[in-house]
Amino acid sequence: MFALEIHTLRTDWLPLVDMSLEEVASLLLRTEETFSAYLARIDSVVLTPLLQSGEDGSFENVDLFMLLNDHFHCLWALTEEGCRALKKTLETSESVSVRDFDLVWKVDLFLDWYTQYFSTFASCTVVQGFEHAARNKSEVWKSHKPALQQFLADFSLDASGAVALHMVLHKPFRDQIQQYNLILSKLKEAAGQCPESEAIVDAVGKFAKLRSFVNQVLDEACLTRGLWKSLGHKFTDVLCVPERRLLEDSQNLPIFPSMSRSDRVLLFSDILVVTQGSSFQSFDLKLVWVDAAETEAGKYALRVSAPEEEFFLLAKDPKAQAVWFWKLSQAIRQALKGKRDFPLWSTDGEESYPPSSRLFSFTFRAEGRLKNAVYDGEWCLGRPHGKGTLTWPDGRNYVGHFKGGLEHGFGICLVPRASEDRYDCYKSHWQAGKMSGYGICEYGDEVVYKGYFKDNMRHGFGILEKPSSTDRPFKYTGHWENDKRSGYGIWDDTEGAERYIGMWHEDQRHGPGIVITQSGACYQRTFHLDKMVGSGMLLMEDDSVYEGNFAPDLSFVGKGKLTFPNGFILEGTFSHKSSQGLQTQGILDTSGEQPDRQRTKLQLGQKEFPVEMRWEGLFSQFLEFVHSGGDGDMEEAFMGFHVQTSKELRKSQEYLFCQREKEEVPAKMNVLEDLFVHRELGTLQGYLEEAFQNSLNPLGKLLKMLTVAFQATYSAVGANKHLLTMAQEEVKHYAKKIWEFYQGLLRLALKQYSQSSENSGPNGPDAILPLILPSFYPDLFMLYLLYHEKEDDLYCQGVVDLSQETDVKLLEFLDVRKHFWPLKDLTLTKHQRRSLVKDHCFLSATDCLRNLITTVDPREKLDILQNTYNEIAKTISQLLGEEFNPSMDDLLPLLMYVVTRARIQRLGAELHLIRDLMDPTATGGMQDFLLTALESCYSLIQKEIQYHQNWQASQDS
Repeated sequence: MFALEIHTLRTDWLPLVDMSLEEVASLLLRTEETFSAYLARIDSVVLTPLLQSGEDGSFENVDLFMLLNDHFHCLWALTEEGCRALKKTLETSESVSVRDFDLVWKVDLFLDWYTQYFSTFASCTVVQGFEHAARNKSEVWKSHKPALQQFLADFSLDASGAVALHMVLHKPFRDQIQQYNLILSKLKEAAGQCPESEAIVDAVGKFAKLRSFVNQVLDEACLTRGLWKSLGHKFTDVLCVPERRLLEDSQNLPIFPSMSRSDRVLLFSDILVVTQGSSFQSFDLKLVWVDAAETEAGKYALRVSAPEEEFFLLAKDPKAQAVWFWKLSQAIRQALKGKRDFPLWSTDGEESYPPSSRLFSFTFRAEGRLKNAVYDGEWCLGRPHGKGTLTWPDGRNYVGHFKGGLEHGFGICLVPRASEDRYDCYKSHWQAGKMSGYGICEYGDEVVYKGYFKDNMRHGFGILEKPSSTDRPFKYTGHWENDKRSGYGIWDDTEGAERYIGMWHEDQRHGPGIVITQSGACYQRTFHLDKMVGSGMLLMEDDSVYEGNFAPDLSFVGKGKLTFPNGFILEGTFSHKSSQGLQTQGILDTSGEQPDRQRTKLQLGQKEFPVEMRWEGLFSQFLEFVHSGGDGDMEEAFMGFHVQTSKELRKSQEYLFCQREKEEVPAKMNVLEDLFVHRELGTLQGYLEEAFQNSLNPLGKLLKMLTVAFQATYSAVGANKHLLTMAQEEVKHYAKKIWEFYQGLLRLALKQYSQSSENSGPNGPDAILPLILPSFYPDLFMLYLLYHEKEDDLYCQGVVDLSQETDVKLLEFLDVRKHFWPLKDLTLTKHQRRSLVKDHCFLSATDCLRNLITTVDPREKLDILQNTYNEIAKTISQLLGEEFNPSMDDLLPLLMYVVTRARIQRLGAELHLIRDLMDPTATGGMQDFLLTALESCYSLIQKEIQYHQNWQASQDS
């Protein structure tokens, strides 16, 4: 259409001989002066009157012409600046250097302004701007049309209207670019081999690309303009925008959607359009993914994926498929980059194809749970994938990870509560759009749940708590099923000051249970749908025991048996009236002469809650991880961290049973690799000690969870002597299950490194127990103290009485052989007598035994006992001048002396804890012998004080 030429700048007169730098500079100056004069005339004859005529809106797209005018003046100013600089150089300098050519050193500026000018010019062409401007009825424009005609006539051209405007506003610029190419070629020859030659070559290449870019831009504009003319207004009114370019048309290169062969496919620079009769669908290229595929409908197909849409484009042959795939990919890549290639369809050293992962915002329109929701974040293959934010119109929002279009991984979801200005906050792991794994949920009514989920429901181990600062506070620690308390669990009624330990079913106490009150009383009953049924056992604070039926307020009802602390038994029928108090009809048995110690130390719960089933749901989470083979997705939900979590998300993330404030999140935690490296016995203990202290390690997290469960059962109100056996066997069971979990992880590690399974020995749980005991020791030892309180009080009284004696009298009273008395080493002052000196014998052994209370490890306690014996033997050996190997008859009085002087309080609790939790392999050895001796000392001291009390009582009577 626009085949006319304006020979304003002749190039055929350029000399063929070599030129000097001064001659090239003069040539460039003349070229720039001629071009500048031409631009001045265009401005006065064309642009200025045209824009003046459009000020009243007399023609369309006046804004585009104003933008074109801005770019025009930038080019003009750049040309004028070059003219002035060259003229000054030629007039004032004796020589010219390559540094004086702005064409070389400002090449990027030239390219930028020419690119912007021609891009805007092409936009005017696309929207038929020159046609609209030519039809301008303004008087200002009419008065300048003769000048435009004369302007063309000066160059022997016969054109008018739109053709004239089009020609005048682009042909001189294209010719100038061509002129620059020729001048740069001459400059390259004139400069020869110089330090600036590389810059000249670079400028030559860039201007060559600019020529290619201009040709492509104008061709695309003409092609797009022709399309808009061929389509109806229903399409063009919506689709036609100045910056949009047609890149491919299925009418030129056949391809059709799988839904209909009659549909048309149009690829633009920013959208993909599929027409369907008189309607069409458009897809933003930034939200489009394309890949080659084979379908039943055709072999040469392209799969097109977009949010809420996926379809196929079918080609007739592989060539058409390849061309469409390449053009679609390049158009998507350029749309994502935000600008066209330079020149067009050139990657310019960048990636040839668009990335599969992208970042953008999109509003869902299709019916479903995401309708009208806005997603802002990472995408892959048309689906949210990676980190993002999903916001609904009703105020719901989710921030976190996605996979395949669904919430997957860690995320935080806020849900507004109906008719309340509050939110429920779910901080959880998700799978396939549902909460799965563990999470922390903070509800609007201040209730907090920390535990596991499955399909959006609380399922597995979890803690539900309402803080004491609110009305009717409570805490539940235990198992859940389908959002309801089911299985074994602990309920703390903070307001009622009691704790329930037992079975649940659908949110109600159901099955055997133990209730402990703040006053110290506890009872064991069977519950049915939250109500007590049948008879039970009530253990009161004064050690009275009632067996039978009783009411929720603990008043006796019906047949029962009441055993008093002194051994008396009252059996009969009980009733209770508020005005008359407790009434009974029955038989009182007073034959018991001594309190029944077994009765006052009754232990509850072992038969009703076998230790294997108490926290079965808690262990199952860890075993499932092992059975999955250490699945990566499950590890994130299981461990509660993701190394790629953004800093912003990590700040708001709370981790269940993970004390992150004390631990740094590692760049990468390879648990299996660490297990494999430290699997040998020499390094195993050190590794396990570190693992148990780190709640980011699976072993450390399991220990942390078990500690929480243990404290929920046995601390505070739960510190009741009737639960000691339950607690003791629970700790032992923990060691066994942790060892099993470690073995499972080790098998995974060995499999990963293609190693055969190893036999780690039969004493694994016994090696684990001392390592985990510090986590449970405070609450467990408190139970031992309560259980042995009376015996320890008796023992302490005996130690106090014996400690008042001097060394000589105490050794004599304990029947220690005199040749074992280390008295000759005593240094007496003139005011001392040997018979009055106290606490000077066996000092090293006494100090050693006092260390018994400084450690929680039964092994270390036995080592201390062994060292105490060694110190006694050492002292006697030095005294006798020979090795001392005492019999039990000799050792016992010596050890009693050391125990008396050591004055260890609550020794009975210490001894029983050691006996209950010591390594079975130590049974029958020297340490077992010494422990037995120490137990005998403890018993003898109690018997001594009992004998003394009985003798005193007989004297008083």
